[in-house]
Amino acid sequence: MTHRTHTHDTPRDDTDTADTADAADAAVARRQRFGRLPERIRLQDTVETKPATRPDPARDTYHPDEWLIRYCG
Repeated sequence: MTHRTHTHDTPRDDTDTADTADAADAAVARRQRFGRLPERIRLQDTVETKPATRPDPARDTYHPDEWLIRYCG
C-alpha cells in the first residue's frame, strides 16, 4: 500500500497566517492555564475538626421505668 502526499498549488492567503497566529496564541494561553497539574492537597488539610459539645444531661437521660409512667398510669 502506498501513500500519496497532496500539495496545494493554490497560493496561501493572509487569513491562513492570521488563523495560524490566533491558533498559536490560543495554544499558548491554554498551556499557561492548563499546562500543569494543580498542587497536591495534604491529607491534613482535607479534614475539618470541630470541638465536641458537652453532653446535655437532661436530653440523654434514661429512665428505666418510663414505660410504666406512659402506659400504665
